[in-house]
Amino acid sequence: MSKYVHIAPGTPPAKWQVRVPGSKSITNRVLLLAGVASGKSTLRSPLVADDTNAMVSALRGLGVAIDERPEDDGSFSWIVEGLGGPPNGHEEVHVGMGATVGRFMVPMLAAGGGRFAIDAHAQLRRRPLGPVLTALRAQGASIDGEAFPLVLGACGLAGGEVEVDGSISSQFLSGLLMAAPFARADTRLQFDALVSKPYLELTLSAMRAFGVDVDVEPGALSVSRGAYRATNLAIEPDVSTASYFLASAALTGTTVRLPGLDRRVTAQGDIELVGFLEQMGCSVTDGAALELTGPKQLRGVEVNMGNSSDVFMTLACVAPFAEGPTTIEGIGHARVKESDRIAACAENLERLGIKVEQGPDWMRIHPGKPQGTSLPTYEDHRIAMAFSLIGTHDAVMLEDPGVVGKTCPQFFELWEASGAQVIMGDQ
Repeated sequence: MSKYVHIAPGTPPAKWQVRVPGSKSITNRVLLLAGVASGKSTLRSPLVADDTNAMVSALRGLGVAIDERPEDDGSFSWIVEGLGGPPNGHEEVHVGMGATVGRFMVPMLAAGGGRFAIDAHAQLRRRPLGPVLTALRAQGASIDGEAFPLVLGACGLAGGEVEVDGSISSQFLSGLLMAAPFARADTRLQFDALVSKPYLELTLSAMRAFGVDVDVEPGALSVSRGAYRATNLAIEPDVSTASYFLASAALTGTTVRLPGLDRRVTAQGDIELVGFLEQMGCSVTDGAALELTGPKQLRGVEVNMGNSSDVFMTLACVAPFAEGPTTIEGIGHARVKESDRIAACAENLERLGIKVEQGPDWMRIHPGKPQGTSLPTYEDHRIAMAFSLIGTHDAVMLEDPGVVGKTCPQFFELWEASGAQVIMGDQ
């Protein structure tokens, strides 16, 4: 595996196109629901990456049959034969590095029966699980441990009124919500605060696709006892991954076209980045293929990215090239992702010679000319992809480029479409 990637400015085409792989967030939600549904589901154009492979591997280990089928257009589908309910047995389950895998799988296993030893990659072991474990214990689950690795004694979930802390991650609420139809009684999940609300909307949409409706009210979600039914669906492109190509066009004054991505219909919260890029001076054409054209000069903005924190680093790497400072607020929960993303982003920008200010949930980036250097990626795929943007103007070297395999293994191959020069190296 390459130890670094060198990215340097090239000659970008005036107009270029990228077919972005499927959404990780959607893929892992529908994989899990297909795995516990009754019948055979077809999932078209899924994302194949470390996180989704971890979900596939975990489901197969629990007895779910998942087969790959090529399609006439060159894409492929996963055919998933569901269990018809939550898993039962005595199994060892490894959830890899994927927070969506771990935080979704634990509640679903608790809804079944048996004893499960659940472990994860060292990076995921460091990330919090408390809110979901508290909610599961309140419903009768026996859990040995406070973070991965865990030993789960599953005897079904009681349902009823359940308090959930949604202030750290919406994934806790999503995981509990997807398991709720299998509880012994109707479930009402109550919460005072919620971050990354659009990701919860993706969960609600996925559940509807498999035949389960959720009653939504302020501060609460109610789910009746029931079951999931198999379905056929197509998975739209990943907006988080698309963000880097949109930003590249913004920085180079070119036009990028992203087939299959329609801002008017997607429920992926990171799509609001497009609006922020418009505020910075970009022009956008909506349709079945989203097109964005960069301006002659970007301008700084003040934005709240509480609903799109996975791509605040994208905007932060555009900001040095804008006229005037850019302030990004509402991103405190990004400190407990794969890395402390606010700190990691600030440190890398400062290594490049850019003035940065930061607080508990905000950062401000001042204009400047980055001075190319070697940058760590903090075992974080989004840091690696975001800082590739610096290479549109100034050569930069990123350490451990293989981290992009978590969500987009082919990222650096796709990156060349922007006109950037990409050289992988071992020293």
